[in-house]
Amino acid sequence: MAGASPQGEDGPAAAASNSQNPAEKSVAPAHPHPAAAGEGGHVKAGKWGLIIGAIGVVFGDIGTSPLYALREAIGHAQDGVGGDLAVIGVVSLAFWALMIVVTFKYVMFLMRADNKGEGGTLALMALATHAVGRRSGFIFLLGVCGAALFYGDGIITPAISVLSAIEGVKDAPGVGGKLDPFIVPVSAGILIALFLVQARGTAGLARFFGPITAVWFLCLGVLGLIHIFDDISILRALSPHYGVQLLINDGFLGFIILGSVFLAVTGAEALYADMGHFGKAPIRIGWVGFVLPCLTLNYLGQGALILSHPEAAENPFWNMVPTVVYWPMLALATAATVIASQAVITGAFSVTQQAVQLGLLPRIEIKNTSETQAGQIYVPAVNNLLMIGVLALLFVFQSSTNLTAAYGVAVTGVMLINTLMAYSVIRHKWNWPVWAVLAALIPFGFIDSVFLTSNLLKIPDGAWLPLVLGAVLILLMWTWVRGTQILTDKTRKDSLALADLIEMLRARPPHRAPGTAIFLTSDPDVAPVALMHNLKHNKVLHEKNVILTVRTTDRPRVPEGQRVTIEPISDDFKKLTISYGFMEQPNIPKALGLCRKQGLRFDIMSTSFFLGRRSVVASASQGMPLWQDRLFIFLTRNAANPTDFFHIPPGRVVELGTQVVV
Repeated sequence: MAGASPQGEDGPAAAASNSQNPAEKSVAPAHPHPAAAGEGGHVKAGKWGLIIGAIGVVFGDIGTSPLYALREAIGHAQDGVGGDLAVIGVVSLAFWALMIVVTFKYVMFLMRADNKGEGGTLALMALATHAVGRRSGFIFLLGVCGAALFYGDGIITPAISVLSAIEGVKDAPGVGGKLDPFIVPVSAGILIALFLVQARGTAGLARFFGPITAVWFLCLGVLGLIHIFDDISILRALSPHYGVQLLINDGFLGFIILGSVFLAVTGAEALYADMGHFGKAPIRIGWVGFVLPCLTLNYLGQGALILSHPEAAENPFWNMVPTVVYWPMLALATAATVIASQAVITGAFSVTQQAVQLGLLPRIEIKNTSETQAGQIYVPAVNNLLMIGVLALLFVFQSSTNLTAAYGVAVTGVMLINTLMAYSVIRHKWNWPVWAVLAALIPFGFIDSVFLTSNLLKIPDGAWLPLVLGAVLILLMWTWVRGTQILTDKTRKDSLALADLIEMLRARPPHRAPGTAIFLTSDPDVAPVALMHNLKHNKVLHEKNVILTVRTTDRPRVPEGQRVTIEPISDDFKKLTISYGFMEQPNIPKALGLCRKQGLRFDIMSTSFFLGRRSVVASASQGMPLWQDRLFIFLTRNAANPTDFFHIPPGRVVELGTQVVV
């Protein structure tokens, strides 16, 4: 999809356009681990370093689920059939959810659908679009929905994770409830500090993420192993029979229980989204060889503890922890939840960058926090909005139990979207027959749909929140995409073909000015507005004129050797196309340096960059509804300055304005 920006010369982000239909972080979160790589996004380190790094970043979210998942699910189950079956059945459902959703769907199957090594919803969207070979409105809509839902998850995860850890003080020895009033304020303080540190970059702290999270999982496994012997009959939960029996016996309540059981696999999509930063093998080894066994042991241990001490069901995780190590474990849990929150925040930054590059959102200020590490970025606007949203949730819901009602809908929605988009990839890229594709995806799609539907039942209790947030973001994305398309069509209709202009200039040569002029545009076949205004008002043409188009491809990254292409048009004009992947940040001066290899040299001090700044005026008689026109105008006025976005030297920029009615 070629995007158009009302502020930049004919293109979204002042001249960026996409060679394919926009493609969902989810997206792949930018890698916060210090060993992050250079080109291609892969970490250059030993396999063990990669595995430890993956444990810290990829599994942080799913690793905090034992704090609350079983507590919520067993609480619902005991309202129904009760007894031992309530406990064994829920543990069985949690174990098999981990096996089917995480191990079978993501680790063994979906991770094969990579886009040049990258995963995540937006990467999958670009891959699916490329596999189909044409623009698909359905795939585009799925990608937009997936990206929007990711932000809903990004707001809830930090709140519920940190709050569930700090709530451990309720059962802390020697406290007796004295610290309960401080749970929410302390959680808020930790989260505020986490968001404030983002501007400084997290590379220095990130080197500790992997080891701390590895210790956390090791403690989960040891605690579970110790308590399994409280009632060894809990091992029956490894059979799916008891989970199915619980669902049958509880009827409709069993359906509700599934919504709570799903809390055990929230964060599973991170396996797919972070694939490009670590590679498939380290993630698979880390999951199968370490994380899955530790989680399984912990859930079994919680179940055994409840079977032998039913009163422990009120907070099974913290009741597992021995008094002598309670406070160190509380500190470790807090660190683990902060790390899980950090991964989600960094992921939101990465998704935003991809969405801007793909034309789904207007330009947003994006800062690099590291000069040496790829993917270390900071997006101030997103950081501030996330912080406000997280704190609002914290003070409105007050407890992790209340927040669990809102959790799950966004994640299940993203998982179902991934399954649906995988169809195009498997059918058209892998060339599987239809029957084989359906045989592989229908079971996954059915399970995703069941989990999604069970979570939708929690809408009155708070699940409406991520849905409302997602709907608002979808509206913003759709307004931006639709508005830029209308603007592009109107510009093409009212513009002069570049070839015709060149012929006119040959017939009536204007005054020539020394130096080089670069005109940014998203449509290189049409005379840029800035060029037309320069000729009309200044009555001058530079000695050398370059029509520059910045394109976003359907690949995560573009090799330096394929970054620039130059096409001579005449003695006075050349077309220059600079291509970026949807996970890269444009830098025009740096890209111009690559033109030397193709014989086109730029002296930045004698080069002027011309940008067309368009003032958009709403119209009730054409285009979108009037309210949507006004929303589009609001987005254009608040978009980041194209000079900063493309890293163009401000002293070399000339902006020429025009007014456009949409």
